[in-house]
Amino acid sequence: MPSLIQNTIPLGIISLGIIGFSSIGHADETVVKNLPPTTPEAITATISRGVDFLVDDQNKNGSWGSATRTKDINIYAPLPGAHDAYRAGATGLALSGLIDSGDTRPETNAAIAKCAAWSVEYLPKLRRADQTTTYNIWGHAYGLRSLVRLHDRETDPEKKALYKTLGQEQVDLVNRFEDINGGWGYLDVFDDFTSQRPTGITTSFSSATVLLAMLEGREKLGIKLNEKIVNTSLDSIKRQQFPDKSYAYSHLHRMRPRADINRPAGSLARSQACNAALRGFDREGITDEVIIEWADRFLAREGWLSIARKRPRPHDIHFKISGYFYYYGIYYFTESVRLLPPDEQKPYAERLAALIISKQEKDGSWWDYPLYDYHQPYGTGYCLMALAWCKSAM
Repeated sequence: MPSLIQNTIPLGIISLGIIGFSSIGHADETVVKNLPPTTPEAITATISRGVDFLVDDQNKNGSWGSATRTKDINIYAPLPGAHDAYRAGATGLALSGLIDSGDTRPETNAAIAKCAAWSVEYLPKLRRADQTTTYNIWGHAYGLRSLVRLHDRETDPEKKALYKTLGQEQVDLVNRFEDINGGWGYLDVFDDFTSQRPTGITTSFSSATVLLAMLEGREKLGIKLNEKIVNTSLDSIKRQQFPDKSYAYSHLHRMRPRADINRPAGSLARSQACNAALRGFDREGITDEVIIEWADRFLAREGWLSIARKRPRPHDIHFKISGYFYYYGIYYFTESVRLLPPDEQKPYAERLAALIISKQEKDGSWWDYPLYDYHQPYGTGYCLMALAWCKSAM
């Protein structure tokens, strides 16, 4: 999950044979030429392996992930709250992936039921770790996503009402942590005084992530949104938007449009989420042409993101890309492209599915950044959701 991840090093790709883009029909095809053909059957088999991994990897209490598998370059994580947030975010993604997979085997249903019980107990308790971090926003956003899916598959009216109530609560909780500049971030850089609302680095993609979860909650659960907070958060994203629809990493970066991290290659994943959020809330400027341009750009230049995959230090390569943006970008690619007319989605789904299948690990998981023991659940959750969309669009 991007922006769960940051350490004390400064914000730190050359694509190997994958350059250039124009339209889906004329983009450089290197990214897919060497990949096996993709069929719905191949997607189904890949999804099953991913589901098997999550079922086997689930914690006894129903959640996913833990604070183990530490490394020499550890991420700033105030105890215990940071790990509560990591676990909530990773669990929300894993559960959403399981549900979207459509797998109905008894062991899958049991895993979903166990996680539903965990979510009901623990999501209402999630808060920020301390004044310096608001990692909890990822737990609220992806917890809300999973509650939407639990509600959709539930037939018991009382449980459906419970999931809706819990979803509204996650929205109300995340509203408390909107930054004074609008939107949401994950660090509060001013640590010499205490304020009720964060006064740190609101980031474009954090804001987009929360807003898109809220949008899904409103559409599918009827959750009420605070329109003032929605608008100030959208305004924050717009302030971080450059004319070519690249997005600054954060509010503090917006005055440096040609800094490496803010250029199109650095914004490949952010642009998918930010464009989708602005379009979803009917902000002007994000046309079908913009969605198509950035979808083509993503597929043609995916190698920029891929070079960062599995590197242990964030932001340490070209364009200051971090590994944790890889599967984040994959998933929000689907959130963006699904806004196109249905007949234009299939070619993108075919190419994206081939890409995801090619990256699956031997154990059935996907991961892009070594984050304690949360990286495989969140990466697998992202990919299962993305593959479910690919299969549907195909």
